[in-house]
Amino acid sequence: MKTRFAALVAAGVLALSACSSSNPLGSASPAASGSSSAAGSTTLVVGSQQYYSNEIIAELYAQALEHGGYTITRQYQIGQREVYLPELQGGKIDVFPEYSGNLLQYLDKNATAKTGDEVMAALPAALGSGLRPLTASPATDQDSYNVTKANADKYGLASIADLSKVGDSLKVCANSELAKRPYGPPGLKNDYGLNVEVIPVEDSGSALTIKALKDGKCDTADIYSASPAIADNDLVTLTDPKALILPQNVVPVVSAKVDEKAAAAIDKVSAALTTDELVGLNALSVNKQQSSSEIAKTWLTSKGLLG
Repeated sequence: MKTRFAALVAAGVLALSACSSSNPLGSASPAASGSSSAAGSTTLVVGSQQYYSNEIIAELYAQALEHGGYTITRQYQIGQREVYLPELQGGKIDVFPEYSGNLLQYLDKNATAKTGDEVMAALPAALGSGLRPLTASPATDQDSYNVTKANADKYGLASIADLSKVGDSLKVCANSELAKRPYGPPGLKNDYGLNVEVIPVEDSGSALTIKALKDGKCDTADIYSASPAIADNDLVTLTDPKALILPQNVVPVVSAKVDEKAAAAIDKVSAALTTDELVGLNALSVNKQQSSSEIAKTWLTSKGLLG
């Protein structure tokens, strides 16, 4: 959900997440997914959400693929799932970093998976023909509900359930689409008995969202767990004892044009990426204002993935 990083900084947009949950490293087999090396192409389109951290991950994939001899077209900062998923399903994008649990719930409103392994087992069928998930990374970047330390101390807030101590009607600062997400107000009501209204702040849990939270415009904020801003602003991430928010491991979703050589290159990136390292990469973007290209090249080189 962004242009280039410089534009993000100008807009005051920070970003998201780093809360490691389970480590579902399963992926669909080529046979099960309908992928084959014969369908492979040496020219691939790599896309990203309008979210700086997602662009960084996409750039990791892009540079690893270029090192493997592929010609890459970059289409970054496309938007949210409502915008980019049709392009992915329509064959306009070949490689896209996704988040396992959220993707499954978006594709299958009746999904019953709870664990990381269950989510990954269900994804191939949910994606349908033409797309497949590769191996999930141990890195996670998931939605999380956060409060200021002052309010955590004042009300004794440690879990999402504790928000009932704040009042009968609550406000959450988040992107407007949270209102319809299963882990948004509908899930908060069903699982925790909370009445929550979304206060739209369209920066994916970044600087504007955090400012609104600290200014008291909302009681809690949806911030991606790999965001360095959580620690930088001394926020308290509420635990989720009812597992309302599914594990959101970073998982590459690819088209049939991605052959096994390309898939292997992407899988090496996924295997090397941890939640802590993703937080560190995000911090380079947010705090050091480094571009996704610079961040990716340095990290891939340090991991020996560029030769």
